[in-house]
Parts: sequence; structure tokens; C-alpha cells
Amino acid sequence: MAGFAALGVAELAAAAVRPEAGPVTAVGGAVIDLTPAPVKEWAIRTFGESDKTVLQIGIVLVLAVVALLLGRWELGRRGAGAAGMLVFGAVGATAAVSRPGASAADALPSLIGAAAGAALLYRLVSLVLAAPGAPAAARRRFLLVAGGTAVGAAVAVVIGRALGATRSRDAEASRAAVRLPRPEDPAPPRPRGVQLAVPGVGPFITPNNDFYRVDTALVVPKVDATRWRLRVQGLGVAKELTFTFDDLLARPVVERDLTLNCVSNEVGGPYIGTARWTGVRLADLLREAGVRPPSRGGPADQLVARSVDGMTIGTPVADVMDGRDALLAFGMNGEPLPFEHGFPVRMLVPGLYGYVSACKWIEEIELTTFDAYDAYWARNGWAAKAPVKTQSRIDTPRGASRLRAGTVAVAGVAWAQRRGIVRVEVRVDDGPWQQAELAASDGPDTWRQWYLRWSATPGDHTLAVRATDGSGVTQTARRVGTMPDGATGRHEIRVTVE
Repeated sequence: MAGFAALGVAELAAAAVRPEAGPVTAVGGAVIDLTPAPVKEWAIRTFGESDKTVLQIGIVLVLAVVALLLGRWELGRRGAGAAGMLVFGAVGATAAVSRPGASAADALPSLIGAAAGAALLYRLVSLVLAAPGAPAAARRRFLLVAGGTAVGAAVAVVIGRALGATRSRDAEASRAAVRLPRPEDPAPPRPRGVQLAVPGVGPFITPNNDFYRVDTALVVPKVDATRWRLRVQGLGVAKELTFTFDDLLARPVVERDLTLNCVSNEVGGPYIGTARWTGVRLADLLREAGVRPPSRGGPADQLVARSVDGMTIGTPVADVMDGRDALLAFGMNGEPLPFEHGFPVRMLVPGLYGYVSACKWIEEIELTTFDAYDAYWARNGWAAKAPVKTQSRIDTPRGASRLRAGTVAVAGVAWAQRRGIVRVEVRVDDGPWQQAELAASDGPDTWRQWYLRWSATPGDHTLAVRATDGSGVTQTARRVGTMPDGATGRHEIRVTVE
């Protein structure tokens, strides 16, 4: 009871500071930063986009066990359990002040919550030990105080969450007020036939609500666009620049269909999607700041993008400035970026995995070198440079499906950003590779759908797919995990035909 009351009071106090200062969020963020990369990969594979929820639940359960142990300790040695709760408050406060953008005030929620919890623990145990000659009366007093504690903790959590939501209203209002400008360089019309009329194949353009989300933010940052600033500085910058959100909206606007995928995407995995992005060319901003690519004598070979949540993403300057559609995007599928996907502004560089190109909630760009600085993921064992690998996926039929004999549609998607897909082949069991029909191409920076009519015969079968990109390279059969620079191998599924 005292432990959960401490969390409730801390949640209420965090609403007066900032949501990220809450002990569960602060400790969770520190745990993510300290967790070895293979464990993070396991969590993403096992829990998918629910990994952060699982982490938060795990933290609460661990705190519950600790609180039970402290309670037993307090029963045996008066004051020891309460002191232990204060120690845990200090741990939460230390984690909170160590988080990006933190101030000394971020320590207050954990300290206030721990003080309240310690006082309640001492009081509750006093009631248990008091009045040995009248145990029924002592029990009643204990139940009254414990019941009041439980109700108070729940009320504190509810009020804290409500106040936290109030603090987000300015950001939500700023997003609601955004009217995306008409692009001066609109996306080319999509060719007819980019979308196959095959049940089981998803839409060519992924709806915002279905677009995958992989990041380390336990609390989605809600940034007020009217207060947002982007700073460009660092090595080789002749003139430091600062942009407001309105500054970007007033620039020449570009619109492009781009496929984005996460390096954590295993062979056949779901962490990939295509959207129509609206924004401005990142290379133009860099040139205005006097930045030159390494091929033209520029001293910086790495662009480090910093997010409001402290994330750092390192991107090769050469890739940003080689003419590809590297964007600072503020629109996604015709609407302002959702908060989950980086509102007000995020970075996108086609042809690179997201962890080296797709900084969300961006607020600073620093030019430096790969020798001088390791961005977040490079420090955690991932490759500093990571071009997207040629991959393909079977979307229908699903693995372990039971099918009827006859003609079966085998279909899915393939991608090789910057190179495009020119051929997809399917193999049934150990038979020959059969060339699939390709949907129309929307350009080399988007995925491509494919389709094969299979005459399915009764029995258990293994279906495999491979793609060939525009450079003539066919994806390898060699299975490699996602670390350090993306998975390889061919997607295979097993089905039963009856």
C-alpha cells in the first residue's frame, strides 16, 4: 500500500514538473539506455510495439516486490523499511535528473513520492504492532488507514494523468492549427497498378494509424510547434542557422512517397511501411549553412540529428547531399505528423535504415565526423552506416495456413530503396524458382508488390521468395540476424494444402 501510494504521489508531482520526471518513466528510460543491444532486440521481437508497456509493467511489479520486502524489513526493524523506501526514491531522482532535457526539479517527484511512502509505511506498521491487547481494534484502524491509502493513491494517479494531459494541450492545439502548404514539388502521380487486388496484401500506402513505431521514448514527446526550434551547427558550418516551424512551412515544399523500414525488422517482419511525406529538402538547409559534402572538401562526414528526448541519430553527410530526397518532414499522408511519428518535424533519408536516418522530434543538427562521435545506436553495438538491404516478404498465404487444393494467390512486397526491385521469384519446396508478376513501380524508393498463381497440390509445402534489385543483385539466402546492420535471408513459410 505504501509503495503504490508513493508512486501515486510521485505521478501527481510529475504533472507539476513534466511527465518524463515520473519515476517509472525516468527509471524506464535509464533501463532502456543501459540494456545491452541483444536484449533490446529480443524485447522488440518478443513484444513488438508493446515492448515499452511491458517494460513499465515490469518496473511496477519489481517495485511491488521491493515494497513487500521493505514492509517485512520494517516489521522486524523499525525505520529500516522506511529508510529503504527513501533510498529507492533517491535512485528514481538520480535517474530523472540524468534524462535528456532534465533539470534539478525532475528529482522532486521521486523524492516527494518516496517521503510520502516512507511515512505511510512507518504509520501502517505502527498500526500493525500497536495495541497488542486489542487486536481487533488495531486491525480496524489498520484497514481504515490502508483503505484510505489505496483510494488516495488511485486518486493521485488519476489527477496526475489528467494534469499531464492538460500540459499537452498547447502541443495538441499547435498541431491542430497546422495547415500543410501546397507542395511546389509534388509527388509524381502513382502509376496505375501499384496496388494489387489480392486479398491479404496490404495497401501500398500505409495508413498513419497502422504505420510501425520503434523508438526508445516511454512517453511520446508532445512538442508545441509554435515554440519549436531547429539549430544547425558544427564542423564545416560557415553560418549557424536556427529555424522555426513557420520558417520551414514558408520554404519550397517537397512531397514524396518513401518506404521506411527499421533495422530491427527480421526477415519477413512487420517493421516497414510506405507513406507520402511532406517537407523540405535537408540538403538545401545544409548548403545555406555553408556545408559541403566530403566529396567537395567538406570536413564533416557525419550529420548527428538530436531529438527532444535526447536520441542521437548519425547519418553520412554524403548520403544526405547526393541528390536523393532527404527530407525534414512535417506531413504524413496529407496531415501533420502524428505525435508518435515525430511531430512537429522528423528527418528521413531514403535508402538508409531508420536508426541512421529517421530522427523523430528533431531539434538540432550537428555536423561532425564518425571518428569523433558515436551516435546512440553506434554506442550500443550497431553499425555506424547502414544502407537498406534487398528484401522480400510473403504476405499471403500466412504461415501455417490450411489451404484448399487448386489455384492459390501467393503475394507480398519487396524493397531495395535507392535501387528498386526488378524481379521477384517464388519457389515451392525444392522446385525451380518461378518468376512472379510485379505490380507497377512507384520509383526506386518505395516497395513493390508482387503476385504468383500457384497450382497447389495436397500436402505440406514450403514457400520461399527472393527479390532482385535494380543493380542486378539477388537477395542472399544466408540468414543473418538484425545486428549490426540489418537482417538477410529469404522469407519462407510452411502451409498445408487439403
